Amino acid sequence: MYETLLMIPGPTRVAPRVLKAMSKSMINHRSAAFGEILKETNDMMSKVFRTENESYLLTGSGTAAMEAAVGNITQKGDKVLNILGGKFGERFMQITETHKGSPVELEVEWGHAVNPNYIKDILEKDEDIKAVTVVHNETSTGVANPIAEIGKIVKDYDALYIVDTVSSLGGDDVFVDGYNIDICVTGSQKCLAAPPGMAAITLSDDAWNVVDKTENDTYYLNMRKYKKSGDKNPPETPYTPSVSLMYAMREALNIIMEEGLDSRILRHKQAAKATRAGVKALGLELFAEPDAASNTVTAIKMPEGVTDKDLRGTMRNKYHIELAGGQDHLKGNVFRIGHMGNITQRDIITTISALEMTLKELGFDLEMGKGVEAVENVYLS
Repeated sequence: MYETLLMIPGPTRVAPRVLKAMSKSMINHRSAAFGEILKETNDMMSKVFRTENESYLLTGSGTAAMEAAVGNITQKGDKVLNILGGKFGERFMQITETHKGSPVELEVEWGHAVNPNYIKDILEKDEDIKAVTVVHNETSTGVANPIAEIGKIVKDYDALYIVDTVSSLGGDDVFVDGYNIDICVTGSQKCLAAPPGMAAITLSDDAWNVVDKTENDTYYLNMRKYKKSGDKNPPETPYTPSVSLMYAMREALNIIMEEGLDSRILRHKQAAKATRAGVKALGLELFAEPDAASNTVTAIKMPEGVTDKDLRGTMRNKYHIELAGGQDHLKGNVFRIGHMGNITQRDIITTISALEMTLKELGFDLEMGKGVEAVENVYLS
């Protein structure tokens, strides 16, 4: 009877025209017609990445692109500086280990952004570090790392700069060329607002030079094969792609082009500001440090005396709004509101209103209407 409103950090709501695009008939993935679709989609992807480099679409989740980024430049014993401050920073380290690299760990307290000077100190002391990995937007903590500032540091050292923008691209400022990023990866189901199952990656000339010299053990995610197939006229993928997802990605990127990337990012910034204003007006405490707050997801400390099951369960079962819980040691201690993709003012207002009612029902002492008022004030300012 009711459609659940997804207010989680992915997957996000998909526009009807994107869903409709997926219903188109199958075509030969080795045909000129599909090659044109692939080229158009790759070109728009590069525009969203804000790079002159070629982009490549991979059939797989964002983790596939993360593994492609690390796996293609890492061989046994290679040192990779992994910045750890959440679930997905740890994933980069695990991928490094999988490909027999030697992780150099930079631990960051969850809820805080990395201090770029710590990265500089490590690179200054260890000239053997081959690459630096960082997650731009840690959905597990609601933290955005300062990728522009990190890029200014890494460019002065002989190390590749690898950035995960899975949950930020299309919702926050990402300038691959402007930030000196060598390898940038993203996923389909978050700010880009396409269905899950497709990832994208782009590599600089310096990155390609390292890829060409690295004896990697990848097969399906071997970027040399993607480049060889992509250089054909018309371009191809080395293996059978998800044709339906490619239709969806093209349409989702068309929507971004129509909205305008700058306008889309501004919309996300307003949604983040409105969400946090609403949450704080209810007397709740944010998990991430204010100067590190994400543009696309807000992590909130669970109020005392309220359980995750009661809060998120009531939101889901009574108000049909899906929120995300905490991960790892934060499970049960925080809940998260995703405000990314095709998010609207109405979605934010509806969510904060339902959160007010939920907390009131659970015995939380608050003045009804304050949260919604705070959201409205942001959008009316």
